Amino acid sequence: MSLGDEHDGASSTGGGGAGQTRTRLPDSGAGDGYGGVYGGARRPARNSRSLITVVGVVVLLIAAIAFANRSGDGDASSSDAAPDRATAPTAATGVKPVAGKNGTIPSGYARDEQGAQSAAANYAVALVSADILKPDRRRDIVRQLFVPSRVSALEAELNKAYDKEFLAKVGLDASGNAAQGMTYVSRTAPVGTKVVDLTADAATVEVWCTGVFGTAGIGSTSPVTNDWFTMTLRLRWADGDWKVDSFSQKEGPAPVNADRTASNADEIAKAVSEFGGFTYAR
Repeated sequence: MSLGDEHDGASSTGGGGAGQTRTRLPDSGAGDGYGGVYGGARRPARNSRSLITVVGVVVLLIAAIAFANRSGDGDASSSDAAPDRATAPTAATGVKPVAGKNGTIPSGYARDEQGAQSAAANYAVALVSADILKPDRRRDIVRQLFVPSRVSALEAELNKAYDKEFLAKVGLDASGNAAQGMTYVSRTAPVGTKVVDLTADAATVEVWCTGVFGTAGIGSTSPVTNDWFTMTLRLRWADGDWKVDSFSQKEGPAPVNADRTASNADEIAKAVSEFGGFTYAR
């Protein structure tokens, strides 16, 4: 189950070189300086100036070949490095994502591009979690994630979006709990993040997500399915951390579904209880 209708700021309310190069010099003839073994005219003796010139030419030739080989290695290295640059948008940086946690939600992000992306990824998970459908937990989540000036308005909008009618439609009671023998599933996994805009005090980050949503159990009218969507989070630096100012959601990009046999409700419910979530980092 994704967030459903869009929520935005206004209404809400994402070989060579290593090998050796040989320089073959002109053949100077054989024997005692009188030409080849078959005789011939004697070559005139070279004076010292001619010898220096020849040596100089040879040195320059060797240097040019060595430089060419070294340049070839550089081109090969650049070519080999190209795939790394191509995967950079989704590659891990190795930087510790957060300093701690505010309740169950990671907090304490760095005030830079990586920190904004890490915050957006973790906030997307919280905003499309099973807890967001529980009024008591929703109140805490909104206060932890959003800038203080937006808390009241966002809480009112989310309360309206997730009213009793909506909860009943997905098989939950007014408190956001599934019926006995049922397990409500809402697990989101960010696939990647992209910074759209960034300043010292604000950032807009898109988070591409996939997830599983629905109610697992015999007779469920809302079986667990998968979904693909992109969340756009507009963040502001407030109280020493990145906070959400507003967010929106749209469908996709979605791949073609694999031809796999769906697991039964018990397997899905067991997986949700046994497999824990992650703290996401850029």
